[in-house]
Amino acid sequence: MIDEILPDALDGERLDRVVAMLDGCSRSVAAALIADGKVAIDGDPVTQRSIRVTAGQHIVFAPTVVEVVVLEADLEVEFEVVYSDEHVIVVNKPAGLIVHPGAGRPDKTLVNGLLARFPEIDGVGQDGRPGIVHRLDGETSGLLVVARTTEAYDVLTAAMAQHEVERVYAAVVLGIVDDDRGVIDAPIGRSTQRRTRMAVLADGRHARTHYEVRNRTYDPPAVSYLRCQLETGRTHQIRVHLSAIGHPVLGDPTYGDRNSKDGFSRVALHAERLGFEHPITGEAMVFEAPIPADLAELLAQRFS
Repeated sequence: MIDEILPDALDGERLDRVVAMLDGCSRSVAAALIADGKVAIDGDPVTQRSIRVTAGQHIVFAPTVVEVVVLEADLEVEFEVVYSDEHVIVVNKPAGLIVHPGAGRPDKTLVNGLLARFPEIDGVGQDGRPGIVHRLDGETSGLLVVARTTEAYDVLTAAMAQHEVERVYAAVVLGIVDDDRGVIDAPIGRSTQRRTRMAVLADGRHARTHYEVRNRTYDPPAVSYLRCQLETGRTHQIRVHLSAIGHPVLGDPTYGDRNSKDGFSRVALHAERLGFEHPITGEAMVFEAPIPADLAELLAQRFS
């Protein structure tokens, strides 16, 4: 049990930062502990992560249990390497492939496959997620950049944080999106009702998604084909934002309606374009991944 009297050095700090510092966990893990009422100050549970603490307060919470993940290389994991050099790797991830091991998925992930082909990424970046700079949801297909060296990782993660990486997605959504183009500007945070979901929340993190309508069909069920570009990169951002404006991504059981799949077996989302400055040379790098066969078939059926 972590049981501390807060020192002067922490006076005025946010609670989530204090919990993260005392526990050695990430800010997101600290925020989840707080939201679940597992952190007490002066004997009372606190659920607001952003409150400021005061020196002399008594904080108590159970430390998080860190699970040591042993990663195994696996040549059987299939994915396309679009580009590689001594610093970066760009892959085209197929739908259904999880990016890194986690709860309920200890192996058969993209990371396991990467370790088999590029073993030097072991130790680059976060534990359990070697080389991973950003992620795609399991059912989302498309482009990812992976760091091959620590130097590349540091530069690329900083570029992501500064919104300097171009990420464009193709999406098919339920309903007719009336405006030809628009911007969804709505903060995103972890849902207070279901911790496995994200939601638009007033106190969430800043998030902006640009969209443009490529096509529409009014044949029931009506759907729209969109080009979406991330300005920020929050978890499930496109799916949450499109659902928030009443147009969930087709095939999305989490933020949409599983009964409205229209015969499509996964989330109709594909990361089709990725652009960034090479972390070492500064060269402009732009990659495009063609629409995968299942999504191409859907588009042909609905928009031909």
